[in-house]
Amino acid sequence: MVEKRSRQDPVLSAGAVIVRREGDRCLFLLLRVYRYWDFPKGEVEEGEAPFVAALREVREETGLEALAFPWGEIYTETEPYGSARRRKVARYYLAVTDEAQVTLPVNPALGRPEHDEYRWVTYEEAARLLGDRVRRVLDWAARQAGCGAGDSGEVSSTESGSSLGSQPDDQ
Repeated sequence: MVEKRSRQDPVLSAGAVIVRREGDRCLFLLLRVYRYWDFPKGEVEEGEAPFVAALREVREETGLEALAFPWGEIYTETEPYGSARRRKVARYYLAVTDEAQVTLPVNPALGRPEHDEYRWVTYEEAARLLGDRVRRVLDWAARQAGCGAGDSGEVSSTESGSSLGSQPDDQ
């Protein structure tokens, strides 16, 4: 579903929390630009569905295309953030992949990659690297994916894959 926004609405970004299982551990993909860590995401283009934008942004920023969405198109959103002139909301879907190799392609508009570094990290490492706003997204994703929140990032049992955040039909 394509969402229209008014001038007062925050700019919507869409992306994904990507989980890769390695043995009994869950690893989360983080991207760094300068000193800020986040999950892959970017602005939804005019007329573009947020889920399609999330897939595009992940592909553009990481080269990953083999994503699965075993929980469907569930997502969570951040509270609005940014300046008074340009408020933003980031929507994150939850995906899994078996691909470990990530590329940081050159953004043609920038003439360089958008990000400086990527890491596959455990829950604990991600919680240390992420700021409060994005750490809440990590917590949501870990619960949904059944990933433990302890030192090892071991897989634990979880309830159904229902979202703690907004669902597409809530909009």
